[in-house]
Amino acid sequence: MKRIATRDLVFMALLVGLNIVLTRVASIRLSIGSVEGIRIGFGGFPIILAGIMMGPAAGGIVGAIGDVIGYYINPMGPYMPHFTLTSALTGIIPAVILAPAKKPIPSFWQLLLAISIGQIITSIILVPYFLQILFKIPMAVTLPARIIGQAIHVPVYALFTEVLLKRIYMVLHYDAR
Repeated sequence: MKRIATRDLVFMALLVGLNIVLTRVASIRLSIGSVEGIRIGFGGFPIILAGIMMGPAAGGIVGAIGDVIGYYINPMGPYMPHFTLTSALTGIIPAVILAPAKKPIPSFWQLLLAISIGQIITSIILVPYFLQILFKIPMAVTLPARIIGQAIHVPVYALFTEVLLKRIYMVLHYDAR
């Protein structure tokens, strides 16, 4: 097993903290019945960024740890490991899709495709499905808002990721002669 460098571990911890703040504090939550049915915010971005920058394992770790710690800091209903799995997959799927490219900075369109596939699987399919089987909230109720939300989130995530990857790549590969 590959060891995680200290710098990567610190960066992952920073992204976990950012995920918790963006998900639990800086997002709009809409309840359906007594359960949070829709959340509007950018909490998934740090998870996706971790996966794309440091690989699928890092994305999965950031997503899972961010969900578990976030739950204990600010619980919203009972703990459900289904959503921890979904959070981990949010970081794993785009990284697995982009792994064959092996380019330091994927193009905007590659990022858009990878993030779209990941968000369709996690946010549009899995989360409404889990809400339906766990809390009996019909998918027809949550699906339209999720589709609209992801139509906004995915291009923003792709753009932010591209910009940050370019900036980080420039800083890390700066040749100070």
